[in-house]
Amino acid sequence: MDGGNLYSIGELAQRTGLTVKTIRFYSDRGIVTPADRSHAGYRRYAPETVARLAFVRTLRELGLGLDVIRRVVDQELTLGEVAAEHVSALDVQIRILRLRRAVLTAAARREPTPKEMELMHRLATLSQAERRHLIDDFLDTVFDGPPNGSPLAAARRSMTPELPDNPTDEQVRAWVELAELSLDPDFRASERRLADEHITCLPAGPPTPPRPDVFAIARDLVAPAVASGINPDSSQADSVVAALTARCARLYRPPHDTELYRWLLHRLEAAGDPRRDQYFQLLALINGWPPPERLAPLIDWSVTALRLRAAG
Repeated sequence: MDGGNLYSIGELAQRTGLTVKTIRFYSDRGIVTPADRSHAGYRRYAPETVARLAFVRTLRELGLGLDVIRRVVDQELTLGEVAAEHVSALDVQIRILRLRRAVLTAAARREPTPKEMELMHRLATLSQAERRHLIDDFLDTVFDGPPNGSPLAAARRSMTPELPDNPTDEQVRAWVELAELSLDPDFRASERRLADEHITCLPAGPPTPPRPDVFAIARDLVAPAVASGINPDSSQADSVVAALTARCARLYRPPHDTELYRWLLHRLEAAGDPRRDQYFQLLALINGWPPPERLAPLIDWSVTALRLRAAG
């Protein structure tokens, strides 16, 4: 150190761990400025430059650009202001990285075609408004237009995903899968048929409180039998089937009493599509709901039990 307690660039490099080239670059950009020059024209820096360079190094490691750093060290911006802006920028980057990770993870599991990969990426990066439009289009197809007092308004709400502002990787992957399902024409048509048949079988007259659908009734009545290990062809299953048919006949209006078994079979077989279970599993994950019980085993039990008794 010479020149009245001033440091050369080499001395600054030794004290800060930065290279001479880096310090010279910072000096050329005006982030640190020499206090004086030697007789030979070499730059000399004040002792406080060591602390200033340590601060600059910290800000660089946090990812701040040199223009922002210069304004901070010159007190044109406060650290709080810079930190807040940087957090916002990082949030955007994190969201983008999370979406990319979710798409790549899903792709690793499925071996998609290039076209499917493109679709997955597009679905993952939709804006909130675009996601809402996609789901509204699906639900409008299933429920024949927007709710507007429809008896199926509650059912529509129960099928509506709400991806949070800061979703987890799992929620993003679930959203991509659910969105793909909602675009499947065959799945749309299947769900539309179920909704139409539900409306058709509602009793005539003034609006009444929402009725549970046939699948919910089967779930409530059959789940205990399945959990207890009751076989659908056993005599113990008779009371379960009787309760199922009685409750459906009471709440709905099947075509004819003698066709009740066939009507129930048709409804339950239509609901046996494994994509329905998949949809509601994904929906629960997206919305942060408890995982729903899978209906497929209960529907299989009910269908078997009804077929045996309809044949008899």
